[in-house]
Amino acid sequence: MRPIVKVENLSKQYRLGAQVESYSTLRDVLAGAARAPLGFLRRNGRGRGATFQALQEVSFNVMPGEVVGIIGRNGAGKSTLLKILSRITEPTAGRVELYGRVASLLEVGTGFHPELTGRENIYLNGAILGMKKAEIERKFDEIVAFAEIEKFIDTPVKHYSSGMYVRLAFAVAAHLEPEILIIDEVLAVGDAMFQKKCLGKMSDAAREGRTVLFVSHNMVAVQNLCGRALWLHGGKIVEEADPSTVIAKYHKAATSVLTEQVWHDVSSAPGNDKVRVRRVCVRPVDGSASDPVTIKTPFIMEFEYWNLEPDACLNPSLHIYNEQGLMVFNTAPVHEPVWHGRPFPAGLFRSLCYVPGDLLNDGTYRVELLVVKDQGVIIYAQDDALVFDVRDAVEMRGAWHGKWAGVVRPNLKWDTEHLVSRA
Repeated sequence: MRPIVKVENLSKQYRLGAQVESYSTLRDVLAGAARAPLGFLRRNGRGRGATFQALQEVSFNVMPGEVVGIIGRNGAGKSTLLKILSRITEPTAGRVELYGRVASLLEVGTGFHPELTGRENIYLNGAILGMKKAEIERKFDEIVAFAEIEKFIDTPVKHYSSGMYVRLAFAVAAHLEPEILIIDEVLAVGDAMFQKKCLGKMSDAAREGRTVLFVSHNMVAVQNLCGRALWLHGGKIVEEADPSTVIAKYHKAATSVLTEQVWHDVSSAPGNDKVRVRRVCVRPVDGSASDPVTIKTPFIMEFEYWNLEPDACLNPSLHIYNEQGLMVFNTAPVHEPVWHGRPFPAGLFRSLCYVPGDLLNDGTYRVELLVVKDQGVIIYAQDDALVFDVRDAVEMRGAWHGKWAGVVRPNLKWDTEHLVSRA
């Protein structure tokens, strides 16, 4: 069986600072060159501006019926790759072979005209994607029902919410029944029920022998949906395997360097003449600083510090902030059984704070370390002493692949009782 998508040594180069100019006549170009020949050469010759290599010799094959996830950080080349596969832009070098009709959903409302109604845009968008009028009419009711916009079908789409936009765009693309479906972050918008419908439609497409290329920053969605994953970094494929293997390596490479810091020399360590920090670390209870922390992982925030002032009563205090700058919680060892309330001799101490699983939501957290003397006097403060990621857990997601709302994410016990039978 031959691949349905074949990518060979694909490269794409952009010129930094290049601007898209309006079309000019030949007379305009020649006149401009005559007026400023050196400027013309700088703009149009070999000497113009620096370049950026968005893709570098990327090669891979996709077989019919495969669902392939493409992951990587922003700027890794994912969107550029999809635009080339969708024939929106041309590669600088290399080639792509596609054996089948391609439908792409790369941006919300691609091909929609804001002044046209939903009905008119279905016909317009379907035509852009290669559907014939008879095919659109045959599928029209199914598209509208899938998008759940029956009441607004004759309303100009400029009045649609982003969720309505993406529902309609996905419905048109999915019901085209292409051999190859290319999707970029469609699950980032929409409610839980719509996301479930999208997943079902994508699964149906794969079962029917169609191929899906799916780009997402949501690793749980990639792991649940895809049979294979590609990891792009710096415009190159650095890993290609089953999603679990690729995602684990991607996360390990993305681990923040601020999960552990060590200062061996007390004279140059952070602090002052009262206290200095030797080491800070965040790690799973049974792991190291390089191991991942998920929403279900119990973990430890660990601090080693030199007390330089004999008989000082010290308490380390922690302020934990989320990505929005909200303080999620603060904590101090007020129930520490050995040293709380006792004077510290001069020397090296270690304090450990245990955080249970099923507490924090997924996201990036930063820890401010305060060293407090005599229960109320801050003698040292260190911003961003630790920065760490809490990752999502596949088993907690179910059909929901959007951002889980809330500062915390406790796994609380629920009970439901049948009280009265309906007469």
